[in-house]
Amino acid sequence: MEQRYVIAILVDNAPGILTRVASMFNRRGFNIDSLTVSETENPKYSRITISLTGDKSIARQIIKQLNKLYNVKEVEIMEKDVSVYRELALIKLRNSQETRQEILSAVDIFRSKIVDFSPETLCVEITGETSKIEAFISLVQPLGILEMCRTGVVAIERGSNMLNTENT
Repeated sequence: MEQRYVIAILVDNAPGILTRVASMFNRRGFNIDSLTVSETENPKYSRITISLTGDKSIARQIIKQLNKLYNVKEVEIMEKDVSVYRELALIKLRNSQETRQEILSAVDIFRSKIVDFSPETLCVEITGETSKIEAFISLVQPLGILEMCRTGVVAIERGSNMLNTENT
C-alpha cells in the first residue's frame, strides 16, 4: 500500500552531497515529493529531509541505498506518530475590496499572517502540516492566488530522540 514517507538524512556538509543523494533517487526511478536541506547545529553536517510516496519495500530499499553513500552519516524514517512535521508557504493573493475581508478571515482562522501588503496584493505566510497548507490553499484559491512558493516538509522527532551529529 502506498503511503507518504519522510526521511531525514544526516550528511557531511560538503559540495556535491545533495547531487549524490538526488542522483540515487533518479537512478532508481524514485520520485521526490519535496526536499529540504540546511546546515545543522553542527556546521560539519547538513540535514536533508525528503518526502516521497511509495510502499514499504521502496522505503526499505531507499534507506539501504542511502546508507551505502559515503558522505551519508545517518538515515531515519521520521514516523508520523513520534515526529513533528511542518511546512511553510508564502502565498500572494489578489487584494481587492471584494476579497480582503475573506482573506483576513482565512488568515485568522488558519493562524497565518500577512507579511506584505500593497493596494493590489497581500502576501500570506502559513506554517503547519501539509494538510493545513492544502486546506488554506483550497479556501483562498477562488479569491485569486497570484503566486505561491512552498518549502517542502521538515521533520524532527519528538522528545529526546534525534539524529546525532556528536558521535559521527
